[in-house]
Amino acid sequence: MTTTTTEDVSATTLLRFATAGSVDDGKSTLVGRLLHDSKSVLVDQLEAVEHASRNRGQDTPDLALLTDGLRAEREQGITIDVAYRYFATPRRRFILADTPGHVQYTRNMVTGASTAELTVILVDARNGVVEQTRRHAAIAALLRVPHVALAVNKMDLVDHQESVFAAIAEEFTAYASELGVPEVTAIPISALAGDNVVEPSANMDWYGGPTVLEHLETVPVSHDLSHCHARLPVQYVIRPQSAEHPDYRGYAGQIAAGSFRVGESVTVLPSGRTSRITGIDLLGVPVDVAWTTQSVTLLLEDDIDISRGDLIVPSKDAPATTQDIEATVCHVADEALTVGRRVLIKHGTRTVKAIVKDIPSRLTLDDLSLHPHPGQLVANDIGRVKIRTAEPLPVDSYADSRRTGSFILIDPADGTTLTAGMVGESFAAPEPVKDEADDDGWDF
Repeated sequence: MTTTTTEDVSATTLLRFATAGSVDDGKSTLVGRLLHDSKSVLVDQLEAVEHASRNRGQDTPDLALLTDGLRAEREQGITIDVAYRYFATPRRRFILADTPGHVQYTRNMVTGASTAELTVILVDARNGVVEQTRRHAAIAALLRVPHVALAVNKMDLVDHQESVFAAIAEEFTAYASELGVPEVTAIPISALAGDNVVEPSANMDWYGGPTVLEHLETVPVSHDLSHCHARLPVQYVIRPQSAEHPDYRGYAGQIAAGSFRVGESVTVLPSGRTSRITGIDLLGVPVDVAWTTQSVTLLLEDDIDISRGDLIVPSKDAPATTQDIEATVCHVADEALTVGRRVLIKHGTRTVKAIVKDIPSRLTLDDLSLHPHPGQLVANDIGRVKIRTAEPLPVDSYADSRRTGSFILIDPADGTTLTAGMVGESFAAPEPVKDEADDDGWDF
């Protein structure tokens, strides 16, 4: 376990985090308590929750209703879809994703945690670490979420015993370490009563660590994307051809990672052509440097062929291009993904044709065992796939860059998203499997 201090506050003012946990562990209640106690709930929202709670025969407001917005969620008392909420404190802004706990909604957790910098995993103090807890820890490890917070909830139902908390924290931390999770912070809470959520608990004076909100406000976002490999997927070529700008040719997009400077030598992929940055426009204003998440327009020294889908990178730090991709994927569609399936692969702003060449293994998250050559992946399955693309793609390893190391597979018939993929090795990468279909007559 680790404890974060206020001296560790990251320079960033925004934290993306997700909540996860087994059914009835109190995820939505925790989120509702965070919003309520941090005074991030509007008066009319709170009145609506109070009214809905009275209609259900409850004496006190059910704060879970602040996030469980679907009618089926309210009726069943469960979370079905990812609920995104935005709130802020004087110290930091937050985007949170409240994800479902049911096994059949594993794909929803993958969606919610894919961009998270921290995952809060809840555990019912009465039940301890259960199968779904291990599953969510494994997903957090697969997605390379830098920080994991373990919230041991419902401590009021176990008489706030320190021994119960310590045993759960020790078991979870040991399991997470085996998965390669870099950091776990354990916090004993009662989301219903508000203990250690925003305010410290008087019932657990044996605990000296941060509250949930304090941890969220102070956890360092150490994997700052501005220090990653610089990457700009081109979204649009700006060519006004006006009297004011007769020769203007700019390449616009959102910087996926890293930073770019005027005068820097760059390479355009997949063509491999090189040039030099002569200008950077940010919101119509010239700047000397731009960094990740900013939407900019780059001006280059040479008039070369660049279009949507190309990737601009520093010449000294260009990724290799390849037509053969091996990745860990989570299948999100109801229709199975099978060997030989023809798909579209979307990487950054580029979409090309591809074929699923092999599915070497399917991962069983319960015990992290591998089922070799399953032949297909069904909804919520996580496994390894080998993909052959029609055109070379400049992909990074997901371990190096979550933005340019990820992709989605799309059904070319109707545009349905089939699979979310992470390039490279995972914590449970299978042994190399000989591909017996290297020369099987595929047309690319």
